[in-house]
Parts: sequence; structure tokens; C-alpha cells
Amino acid sequence: MTITIEPLELEPHLAHLHAWITHPGSVYWEMPDASIEDVAREYAEIRDNPHHHAWLGRVDGEPAFLAETYNPAHSLLADLPELRGGDLGMHVLVAPTDTPVPGFTRRVFRAVMEHCFADPGVRRVVVDPDVRNDKIKVLNAVAGFEVERAITLPSKDAALSFCTREAFLASDLLREVPA
Repeated sequence: MTITIEPLELEPHLAHLHAWITHPGSVYWEMPDASIEDVAREYAEIRDNPHHHAWLGRVDGEPAFLAETYNPAHSLLADLPELRGGDLGMHVLVAPTDTPVPGFTRRVFRAVMEHCFADPGVRRVVVDPDVRNDKIKVLNAVAGFEVERAITLPSKDAALSFCTREAFLASDLLREVPA
């Protein structure tokens, strides 16, 4: 399985994004009723924001996931006292499928984390998943994230979590999941 991550080109992948983001399994992405125009507008804003980046992930050449990275100092998290220099915010969405492949999501998550830490200036990855999202809680823990505390954001109660480079390198995700 070959996983690659590239800057998102919105126009050729808009239909994929819309289908992924509005899928019932993507409820925590918070856009279940978005029109294709809503998704285009959201990702055009990200494209034009120097502090936020969208990435298309491919598995064996086929579009398979979406990742976002952002500077949390220029986000909804900006005023949190826990933020430090070297923090990088991250979101990931694996394309919904009717035929799950065992270990697929963990391989994708590993690739996204490696992508985040490929920048030597990144010391910690920051995530803010919905506190009700039990699946991502497990995956985050396997990758080395530690929950700092619950925070209230405009659209959700979130588990503010951090993963240091050292925690990721020592994580079960690296030991259990092939590159």
C-alpha cells in the first residue's frame, strides 16, 4: 500500500470532497447538509488562508483521504494558554467505504502524522476532536496524543489534545502499523 499526500487541488476533487464530508459517517466533520457550493467555498477559503492548508491523500494513486494542517495561533484555538511555538493543528478525514480494509485508517493516520512531523519546526501536533467521537479517541491515543482538557468551541465540545514528536516516535501506531 503506497500512501502519498499532496496539496489539495479543489476543482478536480470537489465531488470527492463533497461526498466524503457529507457522508453520514463523517458527522464529526460538521457539514452533513453542505451543498457542493458550500464545500467549494469552505476549501477556497482554506486555499486562500496562509495559515491553513488542505491536503489530498492517495492510496495506491487513488484519492482516499483529506487532511488539513493549520497554525493554531491563527485559528479558533488562538487564545488557549496551552498553545506553544512549534504547534501544528491537524484534521483528518478518511473517505467512507462500504468495504473496510483492516488497518487502513491506522496506516492513513500514521502517514498524516509523519507528514506533520516532516517539518523539523513542528514540536507538537494539536487536535480538537468532538468529545463524543469515540473512534478518534482510540486512534489519537494509539498515535501518542494526550488529552489536555475539554474546551468549548462554537460548534462542539472538544478534547484539546497534543502529541509531541517524542510521543509519536514511541507510539503504538509506529510499532503496530507498517509504513
